Amino acid sequence: MPTNPSTSRFTRLLFAGLVLVLASGCASQPADTQPDACGNVAYGYYDPAEPVNRGIFAFNRTLDDYALAPVARGYRRLPELFQSGVHNFVANFGEPKVFINDLLQGNFRRSANTAGRFFINTTAGIVGLIDVSGKLGIERHRSDFGQTFGVWNIASGPIVELPLFGTSNLRDATGRVLSFAVSPFGDNSDTVDTLGTINTVGGVVDGRAENLPLTDELRKRPDYYAALRDAVAQHRSNFVAEGKRGTPATSTHACERGEADGD
Repeated sequence: MPTNPSTSRFTRLLFAGLVLVLASGCASQPADTQPDACGNVAYGYYDPAEPVNRGIFAFNRTLDDYALAPVARGYRRLPELFQSGVHNFVANFGEPKVFINDLLQGNFRRSANTAGRFFINTTAGIVGLIDVSGKLGIERHRSDFGQTFGVWNIASGPIVELPLFGTSNLRDATGRVLSFAVSPFGDNSDTVDTLGTINTVGGVVDGRAENLPLTDELRKRPDYYAALRDAVAQHRSNFVAEGKRGTPATSTHACERGEADGD
């Protein structure tokens, strides 16, 4: 039986990603512990290239200060209905990759949840603009290749500051590159290409707007680079622990107000 080219390419990309992550060295992620009152678990980071990372961070911050953040602030002033539609569309367009990662993590209940959400929202929700599934009690969750690698107990590797993409670790950066390379919809449709472009632009702006409260708070710290690095490391550690549990983490109102340690 002939091999599907898309499947073959995905397999090669996944293998290449695994090799890159495994080659990241012995900077292992600490063993997961029981989450505290805010849902946080122990985290660690390894930043041997900090001077280089800080240089790239300065470039990224300038770009963010003068372009991305202002656009995101303008976006937050748009009608809530518009913002909700963009957010729902972006989340729905990403559900097939969430489904793939649910399967790779061996979480078949979550994969069924994701498949059901995608079918309902794509049809009844008008290409995902309306979160009909959420209204029916089928809650959304996130999953990506970086989380999958973490669920497989692959080391996080060193901190890498990527131009345009920001602070990450090698494991998550590899997962992000793999995610960009994988297209569950195929690449033979102009409609899919157009929707993909809309998704990319909408996802960048919506995601930056979502993170504005956090980054505005972190900018007040004496060392913004270190504060953001710690916040990202904590968030990703929590995210991997969530993937291992197979259920989304929850946070208390106290944490959201900053009365306890949070993301």
